[in-house]
Amino acid sequence: LLAFALHRYSIVSTDDEGLKISSLGSFSEQKISTTGPGRLRSRFVKKNGQCNVVFTNMEDKPRRYLADIFTTCVDIRWRYMLMIFTTTFLVSWLIFGLVFWGVALAHGDFDFLGQKDRAVEHKPCILHVHSFVGAFLFSIETQTTIGYGFRCVTEECPAAVATVVVQSIVGCIIDSFMIGTIMAKMVRPKKRAQTLLFSHNAVIALRDGKLCLMWRLGNLRKSHIVEAHVRAQLIRPYVTAEGEYIPLEQTDINVGYDEGLDRLFLVSPLIIVHEIDEQSPLYSMSRADLETEDFEIVVILEGMVEATAMTTQARSSYLAREILWGQRFEPVVFEKHDRYQVDYSRFHKTYRVPSTPNCSARELSEMASRSSSAFCYENEVALHCGEEEDAEDVLRERDGGEGEERTVSVDFQERFQEQSNDMLSSYTKFTEHALEESTGKR
Repeated sequence: LLAFALHRYSIVSTDDEGLKISSLGSFSEQKISTTGPGRLRSRFVKKNGQCNVVFTNMEDKPRRYLADIFTTCVDIRWRYMLMIFTTTFLVSWLIFGLVFWGVALAHGDFDFLGQKDRAVEHKPCILHVHSFVGAFLFSIETQTTIGYGFRCVTEECPAAVATVVVQSIVGCIIDSFMIGTIMAKMVRPKKRAQTLLFSHNAVIALRDGKLCLMWRLGNLRKSHIVEAHVRAQLIRPYVTAEGEYIPLEQTDINVGYDEGLDRLFLVSPLIIVHEIDEQSPLYSMSRADLETEDFEIVVILEGMVEATAMTTQARSSYLAREILWGQRFEPVVFEKHDRYQVDYSRFHKTYRVPSTPNCSARELSEMASRSSSAFCYENEVALHCGEEEDAEDVLRERDGGEGEERTVSVDFQERFQEQSNDMLSSYTKFTEHALEESTGKR
């Protein structure tokens, strides 16, 4: 490996004293943390799905936000939006009230207020408007189309007529913008995520003989999430081969995209499974490593709300300390009578699995490979011995009848030799017995 020395980098964690400086050695020897000593890692995505990110030092932020005023009004809180609309209406009423008051003042409608005889001869621009308050009330009546039938514009002043036309148009624009923004804010699917539930913890256990990372999600409403699919990201600090420090490097976690397993029919709670294989960023992580690792797994569920056909997204995250090794989720779906019942009181509960190995998926795969290699070696030896026996049989078959004759002759000679020995032994015993008898008679 190419050896190099890293510079000192400032880490993104900040507090009242300023930026925290962390001394970084070689990335192969030291771990990089975005937190100070003795402090827990800050979440990038909170458990409720909110992103723990604050933007600072943005150039032309007000101008950029005002350029997209509709999205700005939809994104801001309700109290701020209602305050903006209330202020907009009051300002428009006040401005047009001042215009009406100025038109009446320029026409001299207020000059004959104390003179009843001359007031009858004078025709005002706006009837029954004797002060700024009257002009303000007339402005409100015009924009809201209340029409009390007491104050009205006359044909005496074209400027007053033009002002009424302009105010009516402006009032329609403000009403349309307000209604559209409120409707968009009310029907947006952001709140739908409040009824999509993620388990408090993720677990790691064996499934079909392989280590898997699992978490559970559920839908608290009977209305479905159409085209629901899930994905996950691993977020942790990373140092490149050139020494570049990436504080929040994102790595994709495969949850079955290639096989289509990321597509969900979310009627009852489901367990999402990530198989820890060679492509997994958790492939070399053991139980001991999990207790000391500093990373965060962000899980995302996306789909369309059945009622509005609008796309919604629910998010959550799991820190390393929130991943339980050697445990599984308790079942929550039970069959009762002719229906399936979901017990959400068990949604977050897990139970221990003592048979779960504490080694990493890499070590587990290597051990399985060694066992497979030893088994294959024994099979190879047995196969080799079998091949030798088969070769001898083949040689015998190739000899044909001649070999059979040789085998028969050898067997005949052996049997003849054995019979001869038996006969000779019997004759010897008979002779000895006869000599003993003759000796005794003498």
